[in-house]
Amino acid sequence: MEATLMLIAAIVIRIFSNPIANVFQKQLTNRQHPLFVNLVSYGILSFASLFLIKDFPFQTIPNAFWTYSLLGGILGAIGNGFIVKALENGQLSVLGPINAYKSIIGIVFAFILIGELPNTWGFIGIAFIIIGSYFVLENEAGKFSWSIFKQSAIQYRITALVLTGIQAVTDKQVILHSNLKYAFAGWCIFGFIFSIPLFLTSKVGFKNQIQQISTLVMLKYAGLVISIGIMVAATNYTFMHMQVGAALALFQISILLSVLFGHHFFKELGLIKKLVGSLIMIAGSLFIILLK
Repeated sequence: MEATLMLIAAIVIRIFSNPIANVFQKQLTNRQHPLFVNLVSYGILSFASLFLIKDFPFQTIPNAFWTYSLLGGILGAIGNGFIVKALENGQLSVLGPINAYKSIIGIVFAFILIGELPNTWGFIGIAFIIIGSYFVLENEAGKFSWSIFKQSAIQYRITALVLTGIQAVTDKQVILHSNLKYAFAGWCIFGFIFSIPLFLTSKVGFKNQIQQISTLVMLKYAGLVISIGIMVAATNYTFMHMQVGAALALFQISILLSVLFGHHFFKELGLIKKLVGSLIMIAGSLFIILLK
């Protein structure tokens, strides 16, 4: 009973922490370069995580830990970079619901890499997610159009969900070959390592970005780091006790919060329509839970 309550608590925390982190990310990209935001958030988390690996068993940790940590670090750094880049110009109330597609990506790669196989309900869920997209993805005229996929923010977000969807599978492998503490530290440290060359590709002056940090910006970074740290810890705990596809499906409940936060913090329009579409996509994600 206690283990079940802990799992439910982790899922709820993950559902709330992800859109909260997205709000901070979008607010920060209004002041700083997206890849700098990505670098700083990883950097602070990696420094804090050093205290978790004081007793790290270098000699006994399996090679698979390093392989999946390296792969996850690359995918995470690039994927989160694309997320922040998408939030720079995209609507949170649109980009959030697109995340429901991660359930589909997770299912595909979970099957390829670790043999998790959905049944008929899983495929019905995929259909619901696609149908719900019709209500969420809209052009400047407020109507659905395939041309929306030409928008850079949408393309960045789709690229990010593919990368982070694969990363979810590697994250579970890291947990299986170590523990929650080392998996968290690995996510932060390897993500930071690979976010450095990613930032350098932007050719944005580091000193200039530092000079733009005000007290308000520092507070927003604190909120971002705390929310991401909580999100990663809750995600890892859930992955330890659930299949990847099922966990990703439950996490999609957070898209309702993304729509509400987009409307509240950034005055984004089409609230009711996007909520309806999000509910359909959530229904699809919940169908995907029935994987066995």
